Parts: sequence; structure tokens; C-alpha cells
Amino acid sequence: MQQNNPIPFTARIKELCIDWLVISAYLLCLFAVSMACYFMMLGGIPTFSELHSQLIATFASVLVVVALFTYLDFKGGSIGKRTAELEIYFTHRSFSRSFVRNSVKFFPWQIGHMAVIHGVYTEFDTMSIVLSLISCILLVIMFLMGTMRRDRRHLRDMLAGTQVQLAKRKQE
Repeated sequence: MQQNNPIPFTARIKELCIDWLVISAYLLCLFAVSMACYFMMLGGIPTFSELHSQLIATFASVLVVVALFTYLDFKGGSIGKRTAELEIYFTHRSFSRSFVRNSVKFFPWQIGHMAVIHGVYTEFDTMSIVLSLISCILLVIMFLMGTMRRDRRHLRDMLAGTQVQLAKRKQE
């Protein structure tokens, strides 16, 4: 692990934006396929309970994205990392560490899903507002840790024993 990690702020922003575009492309495809299936097979969008909506969001979006990024990080880094010429250094490379890293990374997103879905069904009661705040606070804390700390590690890196670094070819 590097104590003074020289990753430029712009490289982290580039990585985040490209990964966001990858996730957005997946979600747009998921939406299109879902709508096509609903209308062609069911004649319209069915009515879902809050629990059904929570499960659909968790299994169709969050867990798929966690699995994808777990695999990509284990194999050398996400599309955003590769484009920004960054890589993940593992103290002990394992798929389970990559899974822990990405589970923590997307945890605020899952909490955000839970907050919005609960809010839609309850007209945004106190619980949905609290969950939204928790999601945003976690997101800001992790972003600031990853960009402001000298070693550029945040909670997911600490728990998984990883560190995002400049790619070796970039350092030379």
C-alpha cells in the first residue's frame, strides 16, 4: 500500500463518470427489456407491492451491478478504472475481497433504492427521508475518503485490503 498515493482528482472523477455511464447503460437496457416484456406478455405494467418493488430493484439492478464490478475489479479493474489508467492493488487478491469491496461501494445505492421505493409507497414518510439521508451521507463520506485522504483509500478499500493506484504503465 502506498502511504502517499499520487492519483490525480481528475482521474478519480473520470473513473466515476465512466463507471456511471456503464451502469446507466445497463439500467436503460434493463428498463427497455422490462417494458417490452410487460407490454408484450402481460399487456401492461403490473401492480407491484412495496416488497416486490424492493426485491426487483435489489436483484435486477444492485446485485447484478455488484456482481459485474466484483468480476471486473478481480480481473484488473472496472471500465472506468482502465480508461482512467488506474488499477486495484490487493494485499491478497481474492474474489471474496473484491465482492466485499463492491458490496460496500454500492451499499449507499441500495439504501437509496430502499428509500425511494418506500417513499413512493408511503408518500415519503420519515423512514424514507432518514434512509435517503443515510445514503447521501455514506456516499459523501466514501467520496471524500477516496479523494482527500493521502492514501486515497476509503471504507471499502480498508475492509477489503485494497487500494486504487495509478496503473504501473502510467507510473513509469
